[in-house]
Amino acid sequence: MKRLTGILLIAISAASFGTLAIFGRFLYADGMDTFTMLFLRFGISASIMTLILLLRKEPFPRGRVLALLIGMGALGYVGQSFSYLSAIKYASAGLVALLLYLYPMFVFILSVIFLREKVTWAKVAALVLALVGTALTVGPAGGQFLGIFFAIFAAVVYSVYIIVGADVMRHVSAVQSSLVIFASAGAVYGMLTAVNGAHLPASSSGWWSIAGIVLLATVIPVVTFLAGLERIGPTNAAMLSTLEPVVTVLLAAWLFAERLEPVTLAGGALILVAVVVLTRSEMGQVELKKE
Repeated sequence: MKRLTGILLIAISAASFGTLAIFGRFLYADGMDTFTMLFLRFGISASIMTLILLLRKEPFPRGRVLALLIGMGALGYVGQSFSYLSAIKYASAGLVALLLYLYPMFVFILSVIFLREKVTWAKVAALVLALVGTALTVGPAGGQFLGIFFAIFAAVVYSVYIIVGADVMRHVSAVQSSLVIFASAGAVYGMLTAVNGAHLPASSSGWWSIAGIVLLATVIPVVTFLAGLERIGPTNAAMLSTLEPVVTVLLAAWLFAERLEPVTLAGGALILVAVVVLTRSEMGQVELKKE
C-alpha cells in the first residue's frame, strides 16, 4: 500500500507541475518578470506552509536537516530554475526540456552509486522508454553550446536535489521540508527582485494566475513529490515525473489551441507505457514481499 500511495503521489505531483509553464505563460503576458514571479511563488507558498505547520503543531526542522533543506531551496531550486531560464535564451524550448529530462538517468546513476539502489531490467526499460517518449513529446530542435550546457547543468542540479531529498525525507515530514525549501528559495528571489525591481501583475487575472502557480504548480506538487519520494525512492520518483511534459502539452493544446502532432502523441504514449512498466514492477515487488 505504501508503494502504491507513493506512485499516486508522484503522479499527482507531475500532473500539477505540468501546469507551471501554462501559468507562467499567462503571467509573462501580464507583464511580470521572472524574479518577481518566482519571489511571489515561493514567498506565498512558504506562508501557506507555515500556517499548515502551525495547525499540525509540527516542530520546525533543526540542525543538519535544516541546513540540508536550506541548501535544497537556496541552491537546488534556485540553481535549477536559473540554469533552466538561462538555457532558454540560447536553445529551443524543446531541446532544453529534453535535456532537463535527462535527470531521471542522472538520478538512477547517483542512486546506484551513493544509495546502493538495485538495478532492475524494469527500471532500465522504463528509463529508456521515458527518455525516448520525452524526446518525441517536446520536439527538440537545435541550440548553442551555452544553452545545452545550462540545460544539462539544470538536470544535474535537480538530480542532486532529489538524491539529497531522499535522505532528508527520512527525518522530516513533507510539510516541514516544503516550508524550509520554499522560504529559502523565496529569500533568494526576494533579494534578486529587490535589486532588479518588482514587476507585479497588471490585472486581476494576473493575480489569479499567481494563486494558480502557488497552489497548483508549487504547494501541491512539491508536497506530494517529497511525500512520494520517501515512499518509492529517488529513481522511481524521477521516472514517474516524466508525466509532467505530457500534461503540459495537453493543457497547451486545450488552452492555446496548439496542434498535437502524431509524433507528440506517440511520445506521450511511450511515457505512459514507461509509467505502466515501472508501476507493474513496483507492485510485483510488493506482492513478493507479502509472500
